[in-house]
Amino acid sequence: MNAPLSPSTATDPLSLAFDAARRAADEGEVPVGAVIVRDGAILSVAHNRPRALRDPTAHAEILAIRAACAAIDDERLIGCDLYVTLEPCPMCAGAISFARIRRVYFAALDPKGGGVEHGPRVFNQPTCHHAPEVYGGLREAEAATLLRDFFRDRREG
Repeated sequence: MNAPLSPSTATDPLSLAFDAARRAADEGEVPVGAVIVRDGAILSVAHNRPRALRDPTAHAEILAIRAACAAIDDERLIGCDLYVTLEPCPMCAGAISFARIRRVYFAALDPKGGGVEHGPRVFNQPTCHHAPEVYGGLREAEAATLLRDFFRDRREG
């Protein structure tokens, strides 16, 4: 996990992902949060940290995958579900496939940088080794507002 969760934080995975996204925004990172769950247990919670870590691969999904793999001591996340506040980019979609994540639930669509419903549509390619079930548009307006406000504040600041 990137940061401890406050005791008042909701326990449903998408709400935890939104909490993580807000932490990212507070730290000056693009507000994206991700949570990995297996059998109802939270394995990891992460948020974007490329600026803080000086690592272009430090997207919320990648950090959550790394932490979940460490938590279960396996490179495969079979039976795990990922909840994320933004449609995964192509890099993250590739990692999701390699990790064998069962389902991906995401909030906002990303027409410019997405890799699942937009762009290369990684999971639809014949070269994709594992395609998870995908459910998009969950709490989309909330996620879009979070992102829009973040970028507006950055432009005005």
